[in-house]
Amino acid sequence: MSGLTSMIGSVTGSLPLVVDEGLQAFGRDTWWVILLKVVLIFVVLVLLTLFNIWLERRVVARMQHRIGPNVHGPFGLLQSLADGVKLMFKEDILPTAADKVVFVLAPILAVVPAFVTFSVIPFGPEVNFFGQQTPLQLTDMPVAVLFVMAIASIGIYGIVLGGWSSGSTYSLLGGLRSSAQMISYEVAMGLALVAVFLYAGSMSTSEIVAAQDDLWFGLILVPSFVIYTISMVGETNRAPFDLPEAEGELVGGFHTEYSSIKFALFFLAEYINMATVSALATTLFLGGWHAPFWIDELYAGFNEGYWPVLWFFGKMFVFIFMFIWLRGSLPRMRYDQFMALGWKILIPGALAWIVAVATLRVARLEGWLSSDRLPIILGIALVGLLALFFIGGRDDEDVTVAEPDDKTVVGGFPTPPMPVGGAVRGAAAPLVFDSPARSSTVAGEEV
Repeated sequence: MSGLTSMIGSVTGSLPLVVDEGLQAFGRDTWWVILLKVVLIFVVLVLLTLFNIWLERRVVARMQHRIGPNVHGPFGLLQSLADGVKLMFKEDILPTAADKVVFVLAPILAVVPAFVTFSVIPFGPEVNFFGQQTPLQLTDMPVAVLFVMAIASIGIYGIVLGGWSSGSTYSLLGGLRSSAQMISYEVAMGLALVAVFLYAGSMSTSEIVAAQDDLWFGLILVPSFVIYTISMVGETNRAPFDLPEAEGELVGGFHTEYSSIKFALFFLAEYINMATVSALATTLFLGGWHAPFWIDELYAGFNEGYWPVLWFFGKMFVFIFMFIWLRGSLPRMRYDQFMALGWKILIPGALAWIVAVATLRVARLEGWLSSDRLPIILGIALVGLLALFFIGGRDDEDVTVAEPDDKTVVGGFPTPPMPVGGAVRGAAAPLVFDSPARSSTVAGEEV
């Protein structure tokens, strides 16, 4: 994470980080206002997790023509609460081969950062809060977005250490996948945010929201928006990128050996992280708590008081629905495809987009986009693209493929012959199936 922070700092270091009077509103609250804000954030996140689990079950059930929770409470709203109480009272098993201290601390290390990240998310403007004038945000800082990414990356260590300390091969593989996934998609996510910093001139969440008063960054920075949206699904280990907990190959992944409340803490962290990246996407790309579709022109009060809280959660639930929609629609990706998407497509695409945005910003500041210079700049860019297109390719005749030496080629990969009853390669050895009438030959002409 330190390398990513320094890289972002080097890209944005030439731009002045504007710290206007908006940040002066923070740090002046009395102790009981701060305590009440902390309690409200905690309660909202816990209740939001219970609701998101219920919503996911209902939406996926509707997509698959099934019946979702409908017994406990109206419309089954209390089903998630019943599941939580059940997990609280289930037997807590501690594996013999586990590192007991790390095994217990790993779920806590995963869930605590998930709550901390919401401390810099703005829910609304300044309001009258029980007689105190305060912003609907716990705190803010000049590098609030980097703070969110740093704390979120700490939560990944809970998954990694949980898989390592379990003493199980499946859990260890799930933890290793999680670490590789975190490195790959956190880089792409951070690079996607650089363009936002360039346009807003700040890394403060409240100032980024204020910079989108007229036009949302999601509309003018579409590539950054798309890259961030894909990366946030991979960062939260959600389908189709839920490789660390692939039950088809790793039984349950990093949480295979966990039970009871520790098992519940991992999924609490997952659903809170899902809300965190959705809230961050709302803040950075969809105008934050500002009223959507510029309906504030109809009534100015839509952006005042507690109305903006409604707009904020409405936008956030759009992303949460997208998470649920992806889980009910797409199959899990293969791991090599998943890594190739991050390293070969998202990261190079984000780097190219940063160069384009930075060049455009400098061109506007220097006046290069005047009517007489614009055709020259477009012509140079076109010539450069054509040169890359023709120089980068090569003829098929120049490519030589090495033939495998005494190996059977299966699916394009050289593999050794299948040992069947001590048969020698080239001899037709029978391969007996369940039915005596069915047989085949191995390493011969017919398979």
